[in-house]
Amino acid sequence: MTPPLTRDRLLAAALSLVDEEGAEALTMRSLASRVDRQVSSLYNHVSGRTELVELMRSKVVERIDVGPFARLPWDLALGEWARSYLMAFAQHPHLIRLLATTPIRDESTLAMYNEVVRALTGAGWAAGESIAVLRTVEAHVLGSALDIVAPGNMLDAAAVPEGLKELRAALAIEHHSAGAAEAAFDLGLEALIVGLRARNGAPAS
Repeated sequence: MTPPLTRDRLLAAALSLVDEEGAEALTMRSLASRVDRQVSSLYNHVSGRTELVELMRSKVVERIDVGPFARLPWDLALGEWARSYLMAFAQHPHLIRLLATTPIRDESTLAMYNEVVRALTGAGWAAGESIAVLRTVEAHVLGSALDIVAPGNMLDAAAVPEGLKELRAALAIEHHSAGAAEAAFDLGLEALIVGLRARNGAPAS
């Protein structure tokens, strides 16, 4: 017996479809096929693909922790938020391009941004600069999320010509842990926060 179609089941099917086949595969027709329904029945639960995308955004954002902004200095909170953000999107890397190129209408996402901006402006950042800080860190997070799920041989010493000796040496097996995606994320995040502290004129927390 086919289980009843609900909004939650539809959302789970949409996430599964994007995870497995990519954002381009998400159409109302392909989703209807996945839940074994007629396309028209989907509109009893969502108004269309646009609303579905925002529901997926909300589902990912609910895993991102803004709690640190209420209890930590802005710079430490920014680091905790970024790591939480990374883990949320690393689970759904195919969503990144879709969500990064779609106007944000989801209230939970906007509320998350509001918490970040509130903490930054409270720490002395100008309103416009607070958005720039948010977007800079967010860009690093989303790029790192793609890096984490990229094939392990994307940059492989075996594919580097012998004449490029510096790159071959840097990619040697003994350097793998230092050059791993997670380590690169941490290095980049630390560099960003050090630079932002200097820009803000605040001492290290």
